[in-house]
Amino acid sequence: MGFNHFDDNGNAVMVDVSGKDVTFRTATAQGSIQVSPEIMEAVVNRTMKKGDVLGVARVAGIMAVKQTSSIIPMCHPLLISKCSVDFELFPEEGKILARCTVRTEGRTGVEMEALHGVSASLLTIYDMCKAVDKRMVIQDIHLEEKTGGKSGDFRF
Repeated sequence: MGFNHFDDNGNAVMVDVSGKDVTFRTATAQGSIQVSPEIMEAVVNRTMKKGDVLGVARVAGIMAVKQTSSIIPMCHPLLISKCSVDFELFPEEGKILARCTVRTEGRTGVEMEALHGVSASLLTIYDMCKAVDKRMVIQDIHLEEKTGGKSGDFRF
């Protein structure tokens, strides 16, 4: 399989999607952040000095999804139909799981948007909690599933 992000001279280019069919597309990405018991307690009880950590992280993830083409050079600007960012807490493991789901009807997929949304959400958690403990670890960011498009469905 060849790469289509390069022209005949080896220059990086944005892929031409003008001939592709418009289809319904979704992508879900997830990742996690390991936190200390003190951070977990503050997140659960909403007592972090900077405010509601997960509420702000959710907004950051949604904003990131909408700005993906401004950050990732070869991504197309997309009309996002739906975006959700959700969190699952595992206090006994000191882990916060973030999941971002993005939907669109278009000629290209939303995998990068979902990955970008998860990344920004986790970075926001780090930013809002770093005064308590800087030893947090962001990990395992990956595409969980995608639907639609020429390449078909994918599930991790």
